[in-house]
Amino acid sequence: MSFANNTIIALATPPGISALAVIRLSGKNSIELTQQFFKGKNLQTQPSHTVHLGTLGEHGKAIDEVMVSVFKEPNSFTKENSIEISCHGSPIIVKEIIKLFLAHGARLAKPGEFTQRAFFNGRFDLAQAEAVADLIHAETDNARQAALNQMRGGFSKELARLREELIHFASLIELELDFGEEDVEFAKREDLKLLIQNIQSFLLSLIQSFDQGNVIKNGVPTVIAGKPNAGKSTLLNALLNEEKAIVSEIAGTTRDVIEDEMTIAGINFRFMDTAGLRETKDVIEAMGVERTRDRMKKASVILYLFDLTQTTLNEIYEEEANLKELGIPYLKIGNKIDRANKKLLDQLATENFILISASAKTNIHLLKEKIVSFFQIKEVKQGDVVVTNLRHYQSLLQTNQSLEKVLAGMENGTTGDFLAMDIRQALHYLGEITGTISSDDLLANIFSKFCIGK
Repeated sequence: MSFANNTIIALATPPGISALAVIRLSGKNSIELTQQFFKGKNLQTQPSHTVHLGTLGEHGKAIDEVMVSVFKEPNSFTKENSIEISCHGSPIIVKEIIKLFLAHGARLAKPGEFTQRAFFNGRFDLAQAEAVADLIHAETDNARQAALNQMRGGFSKELARLREELIHFASLIELELDFGEEDVEFAKREDLKLLIQNIQSFLLSLIQSFDQGNVIKNGVPTVIAGKPNAGKSTLLNALLNEEKAIVSEIAGTTRDVIEDEMTIAGINFRFMDTAGLRETKDVIEAMGVERTRDRMKKASVILYLFDLTQTTLNEIYEEEANLKELGIPYLKIGNKIDRANKKLLDQLATENFILISASAKTNIHLLKEKIVSFFQIKEVKQGDVVVTNLRHYQSLLQTNQSLEKVLAGMENGTTGDFLAMDIRQALHYLGEITGTISSDDLLANIFSKFCIGK
């Protein structure tokens, strides 16, 4: 794709008042355009990757004193001529600078357009481009390292190598079709079988890494549920170690879902305090109860709270039966142990309960350890390949299924034209990951999720 003389501009730092702001431009004429308003050195004659002090403005009126970084093609992020203007972080300064460039031919960048240009200009493949967004949004060190590994090439290089080998065999099989009457075999079936088995071994390791990668990237939605006054809001506050939710002795205080996040053992958990589960004629509370049930169905784990001062063992069994029907991992938590009946506590000793006092923060550390134990996350190190993207995961599954068809075809003596068709299908799915095969709709969807200035 050619962007011709199209120069884009955007604020690359968060909007609002700050010490500094960075405004980015990219396009063939970006350096020339900046020079029109920059009073200082001639930017067009300066080497790439240099920074220059001056003022920026028009008609003798300076908007601000700035530092301008020059990046010349192809040695820039977008592989185009690019400029980064560091100015003071006043919203009015940022507005006036951008307005100045817009009035002279630049246009506002679309979300992710800088990275999109880098992709189209061959700076990196689509998987690496997606990793840029993941790196920006990383909330844990594991998420940061996984995104960084992918951005640096990750599994892209290995996928590209395997794809080339498959293309080679597909070409040989298709060549055989031209000599169909002579019964020649350019692609040795045993060699093809061995290659596919090696590829599948690599694909399966990637596929299996997705469970960990999904947790690393997206965190763990964790619902705190139970009957009214079980202590759910108190537990949320104890886990977060702050007064996030209103706590009251009045049943039904929580009417909506209250959320907050915290990182435990390198995993980002999104805790959700919910309305107490009970039948109610209060319309607002009933809506809250319905939202609770909906969130429970979508949770990765449920922290189900029992008020040990109000609950019998039979009631516990009834509520647990309802929990099991959801098919979601859950923890049974007995709350208010400082006021609970000793007989009930003794009965729960063999019931796989975590016994706490949310108000006194008793055993909260044990609860956190138990929550983390559901998710066996290893530390992501430099060079580790972890699949964190659902799109990649689905393409890997489809690639593997296509390769299974090739193996089954060889086993059943399928003709070369059908083998070639299944290999081409596998190549298509591999190409979707790195962008070798991509549609405009797919690309638009991916880059629309980026920041404006990235």
